[in-house]
Formats: sequence, structure tokens, C-alpha cells
Amino acid sequence: MKIPSSIWTLLIGILLTLVSLWYGQNHGLLPTAASSEAFLIDGLFNTMMTVSVGIFVLVEGILIYSAFKYRRKAGDETDGAPVHGNVPLEILWTAIPAIIVIGISVYSFEVYNDMGGFDPHAAHAAPMSPEAMKMPGAAIAATLNDTPPTDQPNRNQEQSDEANLDPATAAVRNADQIPQKNDAPGMGISSPRLGATPDKEGKAPELVVNVTGLQYAFIFTYPEAGVTSGELHVPIGREVKLEMSANDVIHAFWVPEFRLKQDIIPGRQTEIRFTPQKEGDYPLICAELCGPYHGAMHTTVVVQTKQEYDNWIQEQLVASRETLNQAVAMNPTDKSVSDFLAPYTQHMGIESNEVLHQIHH
Repeated sequence: MKIPSSIWTLLIGILLTLVSLWYGQNHGLLPTAASSEAFLIDGLFNTMMTVSVGIFVLVEGILIYSAFKYRRKAGDETDGAPVHGNVPLEILWTAIPAIIVIGISVYSFEVYNDMGGFDPHAAHAAPMSPEAMKMPGAAIAATLNDTPPTDQPNRNQEQSDEANLDPATAAVRNADQIPQKNDAPGMGISSPRLGATPDKEGKAPELVVNVTGLQYAFIFTYPEAGVTSGELHVPIGREVKLEMSANDVIHAFWVPEFRLKQDIIPGRQTEIRFTPQKEGDYPLICAELCGPYHGAMHTTVVVQTKQEYDNWIQEQLVASRETLNQAVAMNPTDKSVSDFLAPYTQHMGIESNEVLHQIHH
């Protein structure tokens, strides 16, 4: 019994759909999803993978089938049939990709918006000025270093001043050496900010951490707790806001398990928000070439329970106090300066009380 070609087409279409859907959800190409934003990105990625696998298998299947079905037979020296084109087929293979691209674009827009990408204060809210539309690429690139004059408040300067109210942040940043550039949304120039998600818009984040990038390390300061650390510790299930700036060159905050990356730029205040959803230790990597030791610029993000996070904060506070006590020479008795310093200076060959007096003063 000969099966009609329409039945074959239907069966192949069903098989192709099932294979694409299965592989799109089980490709295993992404690391663990450890934040709320990661699930949004994974949904988009899986959709694109499903469509891509379907198109790839369909196109390659037709090519392989055609190569065998219409190959030249032995002894056949005739020319192939002249084919000048097929308008309906050309319309079909143009319309289908166009629909797919538009659909993925709309889906991407929704994901980016759900992640807080369309911050009302960012450049997306401002239309491009006519001057910017006519500027050559070299002129636009020049404005990245020095934005045009404006009467608008310098948001980067305001955020820098606010961050430096924290003594620990002010101690590690060199804001007095790097001027804060003003944003120019009309020119398409704005410090990158991934703001609050639509459901949390207008609400303060549950944890704010100031991040300073410098060659070749990340420094995290917790203004509310007064803690400084080389690792980023965050409580699970709490929205975290990172306010970031660089002391020297462009760096980047990239945590693959969070599906988030944000540039850290000198002279500009960048921002990113996320909500960790899975406990564990995750690598934080600088994803911008920042110098000869760029490959060594990485640290760890530790996602822990609220109780573990609170305990860590207390441990850091105790450790900082102990370090301070060890760093200060204390005179617990009423000894004279010479008597107190004598045990420490004998190893240096200093025995004269007059010399000790001069050292003290």
C-alpha cells in the first residue's frame, strides 16, 4: 500500500515538531538558573532554540533528501530541467522568517521589560534628537567621553555623591579624580541601568550594595551594615540593587547563573537589580577586557538564607573590629613612652631613650 505524500508530510511535520520541542527544553546548554531573571531569559532562549532546531532540521533534511532524490543517474548526460523561479515559494520562505523574527522581537521586548530594562529614567524614554540622527559614527563615539552641555541635573553625579555618603564606599572609590559624566538621552547616551521590574516599580529594593570595579578586583560595600567584602553575599528571595562604578577602566559584572551582565564604567553610575532564587556559590566574572590580568578578575557570589546572611554580616563586623584592635598599638598600663616602646625597638638596635623620644614625636 502506497502512503500518500500528504500523509508523509503530516507525519514528518509532527515528528519535526516533537523533536524541536523536546530539544528546545532539554538542550542542557545553560548553567543553573539561580535568579528570577534567569527563568525569563531561559524561556526566551528555549523558544529560540526550539525554532532554530526546527528550521535547521527542516532545511538540512530537504537538502539531503533532494541530493539523493534528484542526483544524476548513471549514464544520464542530459541537462536538468530549466527552472526560472517559483513566486509562491519565494513569498512563503520570505514571509515565514519575517513572522518568526517579529514574534521573537515582541517576546524579547516583553522579557526585557519584565526584567526592568525599560527604566523610565533611562535613555529609552527620551526620543533621539535630530542632531543625533545626522551625526556620523565618529562624532557619536566622541560623546561617550564627553557629553554635550545640558541644563539637566547630572544624575551620575547625584548617585555618586549619594554612594559616597557611605564611608566604606568613599574609601575605595576615587570619585574626586574621575569627573562624573552627564547623561544625554537625546543623543542616545545614558548610563546602563536595569531597574525595578514592573511589579516592583516605585518600591525600594530590600538590599543595596555598592560595587566598585578596579584593576583587578571587585569591592562590595554594604552601606546599611558598614561591611566591606571581596565577595558578594546576598539573601535568597530578596531583591538586590547593585550601584556600580569603576575607578580606572571599563569592567563588567557578569554572573552566568543569573543571566545578567552589566558594564561598570568610570565616570558613570550603572545599576542592576535581581532577585536570587537558589542557594549556592556562583562565579562572578569581569566580561570586559580591562588589562593584562583581566583573566584573574573574578570572585564569588554567595546566595544564602536570610539567617546565614545575617550571621555573615555579624561575622564581618566582628572581624573588622578585631582587625582594628590588632592594628592599633595599645598601652594598657601607665608606662612611659620610652618604657612602652623599648621592647619593640630593641630589635632595631635602638636603645637610647633620647632616640625613642624623637621617634615618638
